[in-house]
Amino acid sequence: MRVLVLGAGALGGYYGGRLAEAGGDVTFLVRPARAAILARDGLVIESQFGNAKLTPKTILADEVQPGWDVILLTCKAYDLEDAIATIRPGVDARTAILPVLNGLSHIETLQKEFGAEHVLGGLCKIQATLTPTGTVKQLNDWRWLSFGEMAGGTSPRVEALEAAYASAVGVEAKAVPNIAQRLWEKLVHLGTSAVGTVLMRANVGEIVRAGGSPMLQAILERNAAIAAHHGHPMPDAFMAEYRALFNDPASAYATSMLRDIEAGNRIEGEHILGFLHEAAQRAGVDTAIHETAALHARSYDQRRAAGRLIHA
Repeated sequence: MRVLVLGAGALGGYYGGRLAEAGGDVTFLVRPARAAILARDGLVIESQFGNAKLTPKTILADEVQPGWDVILLTCKAYDLEDAIATIRPGVDARTAILPVLNGLSHIETLQKEFGAEHVLGGLCKIQATLTPTGTVKQLNDWRWLSFGEMAGGTSPRVEALEAAYASAVGVEAKAVPNIAQRLWEKLVHLGTSAVGTVLMRANVGEIVRAGGSPMLQAILERNAAIAAHHGHPMPDAFMAEYRALFNDPASAYATSMLRDIEAGNRIEGEHILGFLHEAAQRAGVDTAIHETAALHARSYDQRRAAGRLIHA
């Protein structure tokens, strides 16, 4: 199975690197600056599951050709348009595109561009970052990668990808028959943490210690109601798990959106907070906190565009 990974940052570098470490045929599609770092230093992974230093295969955008079984998209949601243009020359009849972007709107976009038969659903549960020196650093023990056919069920291609990851260190990769449900589940818990941590500028434990558990619980319940309205009710076990997480004063859980705000980077506000606000309107759910969070993100974007961010 030939796998093309778009990007070698925190997600692409980790999931692509672990597959390459296990002997998979993996190539990274990267920009010239990242290609130079990888050529000089290798792909370096720091993780509690074992460190790795690999010599990865890389190509640049003008070198993309067909012949890939899977193209793994690990870009930010706001870079999807550029990602589509970059991978288009590499997509042929055999190619499955596996996006692990946050949110849900990207699925419909990719299906319109390439055809529904070429698009898998995928999600990852990991906290990782790319350090200033170019190292992919895993921040906790989250290491899950789930994927499947958007229409449900299984297929030889998702089973083959699961088999390719079977011996990979530090990754629990699984083909699932209900990936659409799993995507909504991720949006419910990610949306809860995004609304809470972005508005409060603190991680979950800090919010809970400040007395914010009732707020987080209310956001969780509203997000679950949104998902149920769209045909994806949350299982009891899921709700119990995340009620506990959003009541844990020791939790260090924070979203990448919060980390991006703190670093002055672009954020996925419209793709997560804006999407949830619109979905809440469709579902008839109280939209006040979702509207506030989306407005907060848009205001941050305006301040960033004006060059008025101040960082210590």
